Amino acid sequence: MRRHGMGTLTYSPLSGGWLSGRYRKNATEGPASAARPQARFDMSTPANQRKLDAVEQLALLAEKAGLTLIELAVAFVINHPGVTSAIIGPRTMEQLEAFLPAADVTLSYDVLDAIDEIVAPGVTVNPVDNSYGDFELRADHRRR
Repeated sequence: MRRHGMGTLTYSPLSGGWLSGRYRKNATEGPASAARPQARFDMSTPANQRKLDAVEQLALLAEKAGLTLIELAVAFVINHPGVTSAIIGPRTMEQLEAFLPAADVTLSYDVLDAIDEIVAPGVTVNPVDNSYGDFELRADHRRR
């Protein structure tokens, strides 16, 4: 995108709530909405157990950096040089207020490197989380 002088509008910097702090190893609460895909939030699957492990590591990293997990996640997204903006999607004033401090956070290279060690760039921990795939790219599904 940068090479072509274009911007990127990203969405869901909290990964559907996974990086909000709501879903943790010892949490008893599941997704609040029945509309959420069950496979993405079935905490017993190995893929989601790996996501929970990553969340725990990221939460610890955020704490060491003096940030909330939300601030770390949003700052990671909006400070990428190829990202123009992010759709954050708060539903309450409390959620909005949790997002806002991230606008003033610049992550150090040490923190960015640590994030990349927890989840390598380009890796989807649970493939069910992919919002797209080759299905949408097949010739018979293209717009023209």
